[in-house]
Amino acid sequence: MSVHLAFMAPIGFNLSWSDGQPRPQERHRKKLSAWQTNNSSGRLIRKHDERGAGNIILPPSFTLHEGDYGGGVIAIRVHRTFSLDTRLMFTLVERPPVGSCRVFDRPGDYAELVHLAVSRLAAEQWLTTHGYPSAVLEDVTAGEIAADVVEGRAAA
Repeated sequence: MSVHLAFMAPIGFNLSWSDGQPRPQERHRKKLSAWQTNNSSGRLIRKHDERGAGNIILPPSFTLHEGDYGGGVIAIRVHRTFSLDTRLMFTLVERPPVGSCRVFDRPGDYAELVHLAVSRLAAEQWLTTHGYPSAVLEDVTAGEIAADVVEGRAAA
């Protein structure tokens, strides 16, 4: 799918991206590392429309949460932001189940998904142990999943 369809996917979907190149053999560590940069997956956590920064106009973009690293405590959180002019191809890998609940860090256009809970109750419990005083909860509905199928964005 094109980057434009990936941009239209609802927050919380898992997307994978690829540059179309074949995976190098494990023994070619530098080539494999470079390939993994352009071929991975993550959860859609934020979208931005076109915006200005000084004299620069930034194109629409979206951010994926690729992973967390560290033992019991997250030491590094990896986010990847893609603009709509990227040449990478995207695939919808997994949609959040109906009834799950998205937890956003704040209301408004610049909100970021910080947690995807299995239910609203689980999201409320998660919030009691995490510091997001302006958090917004949003349920995943059957209507948005049905809209994806109608628009041809069905995920596996």
